Amino acid sequence: MHPQLPAAGVDWAATLTHARTGAPPLPGRRPVLLYSPGGGDARTMGASLAVDLASYGWTVLTVDHPGDASEVEFPDERPGRERVRPTALHGPPDAPAFRTMIDTRVADLRFVLDALGLTRVGVYGHSAGGTAAAQALHEDRRIAAVVNLEGYLDQMDGELLPVARQGTDRPLLLVGTDGFRDAQLDRSWVALLAHAGPVARRQLDDTAHWVFTDYAALVPQLHRAGLMTAAGRAAMVGRADPRGTVPAVRRLVRSFFARHLPR
Repeated sequence: MHPQLPAAGVDWAATLTHARTGAPPLPGRRPVLLYSPGGGDARTMGASLAVDLASYGWTVLTVDHPGDASEVEFPDERPGRERVRPTALHGPPDAPAFRTMIDTRVADLRFVLDALGLTRVGVYGHSAGGTAAAQALHEDRRIAAVVNLEGYLDQMDGELLPVARQGTDRPLLLVGTDGFRDAQLDRSWVALLAHAGPVARRQLDDTAHWVFTDYAALVPQLHRAGLMTAAGRAAMVGRADPRGTVPAVRRLVRSFFARHLPR
């Protein structure tokens, strides 16, 4: 899915984080945030932002979408279902596939709300995850606020999603980059912004699409190590220093939810 990345020379499993399994929860109730990753990406590529939000008091649930994420391991085996399901995406989706992809992601997010009995949550997502998060806000009143990290608000054939056509009465933040911005994205976002409602737009300059993921910190290191070209780095995360971009993304998302879904 990311041809700019090196085919060898990287031990991804050796990446260190500030999270660990089995950590005991602190007592008390906390607001819940759901994260939906980009198309073909695993939820683990959003670990840095999720850990940051959790460290400030939110409970963060990251969602993998089976058949969409790079791979999903189920907790058990069932007849007719493999233990690990790889992605069905092997290139940019066409309009019917994209429609199915977003509809399925919205259903996945609503399934999580149903399964856990959640009644008021925030959702943030990257790329297709941002698209799904915005549309889920439109379809489900249990979602109180959403951050869309550079997800289109239309179908691949240009048809606007219902959230862009009709607007929203709940807070929605649109965050994009100058490196990925195009006429299609502008058209769908402007359509939503034209409605009266609590919608805002922000842009990070000298950045590109995957600056909202863990690649923001990892790709510059691969470039410095000679494992990626400067052009590959720029295409994925832009040329800006991760010491600026990583905190900037965290602040944008954190400050939004601090206003609209406070701890």
